Formats: sequence, C-alpha cells, structure tokens
Amino acid sequence: MEKRVLVYNNETGIVQRMASMCRGENFKVLVAEDVEQLYDLLEHTEIHLMVVDVALDDKGWDKGLEMIVKLRQKSQIPLIVVSAQSAETAKIMALNSGADDYVTADCNPLVLLARMKSQLRRYTQMMEMCEKQDRIYRSGGLMLDDTKKSVTIEGRTVHLTPVEYKILRLLVQQRGKVFSNSQIYESIWNMRAIGVDNTIAVHICHLREKIEEDPKQPKFLKVVWGNGYKVV
Repeated sequence: MEKRVLVYNNETGIVQRMASMCRGENFKVLVAEDVEQLYDLLEHTEIHLMVVDVALDDKGWDKGLEMIVKLRQKSQIPLIVVSAQSAETAKIMALNSGADDYVTADCNPLVLLARMKSQLRRYTQMMEMCEKQDRIYRSGGLMLDDTKKSVTIEGRTVHLTPVEYKILRLLVQQRGKVFSNSQIYESIWNMRAIGVDNTIAVHICHLREKIEEDPKQPKFLKVVWGNGYKVV
C-alpha cells in the first residue's frame, strides 16, 4: 500500500533529498506550500506521516513550536520535525510540543528514511491494535468479540449459529438503531428481501432464547413494533 507523506514548508529543501529514496519505498510525497494547503490536505487526504520543516531559532522559535502544537491538536499521525537548529534545547522543546521525532536538516537522507519507516511502523501497529479493540462491542452484560467470533452474557459463553451471530453483530455494531426485517435480511444474505418477515422473526426468537434471561421480557434485543428490531 502506498504511504502518503505530507511535507510542510520545505525551507531546507528536504523534499528534493527525500524524492529519490521515497520512490524506492513506495512513498508518495505531498508538499504543502502554506498553512491553508496544509490543513486542507490533512482534512481531505489520507496522510500517513507528516514531515514539518520549521525554523527553531531566535526569530522563529515560538512560531515553529506553535505550528507543531496546532498540528498535533488536529491529527495524531506521526510527525517528524526537520530543522536547521541542532541545539538540544530545540529538539527537547519540539518533542515536548508534540513531535514524534526530530532530525536536523543536514542529516544523512538514509537516517531520515529510517526514522520515517520507524514512525510508520509504530503507527501501523497502533492502528491495528485499535482496530482489534474496536471489534469488541458491548451492551450491558452482553459482549460480542468479532475477532474471536464469540458472544458472552455476563461472562457466560453463548453459542450461536452463523446467521444468529451475523444478525446480533449487525444490531450490536449500531446499537440503538432500528433495523427492519428487510434491512436485516439484505445485510445478512445480500439478497433482495421479499416476504422475509417470518424468516427474521424465527432467528430473532432463537437469539432471544440464547441471550435473554427472560425471552418474553428481553433486556438486550428489543422489538420496535411496526419498524423492526434493535439492541439497546
């Protein structure tokens, strides 16, 4: 998958030094010439890494740090600062402002490439962990783990058929939303729903028998008369 690297400012000409090595790594470099373009690209384009070229000296110190803080407030993607300033104080303040890494403008391009790949690797791993966490859905004592394809009620494992599981997952993923019989059928079977009310009603009945303490007074899987079903 192509990784998009957004470079802001390019005062030190870092883009020219990055160009050849990025082509070999399947990185696409996008350059923002001003703040407006920078924010526009962040908002409308999927960016995987930012390289921010800022002045951190007596004249541009506050302005450069302010830019790092603003970028970190807008996005959590990896942010590497490039600056001509080699003082340790500049590096510390840039990192404290929200940068993930700091390199000097005269560094070996291969060092920059290694830092970029390291940040992208960490970010990718973090996103994968978040996706796994996001695949656990809860409604009170009901928990559906879509990674393990398991359902538990108050810690007790519930065994569902594949169709029952898919119906429950659909309802739990969008907890509170009412799904009609037709919407449930078309989402699960990927077919046009014609005369499916009884089919869905049977599966809902079986689901309630397995997940509800009292199927006649359901706690999780509710019917909205005339509209469909929802998980609360």
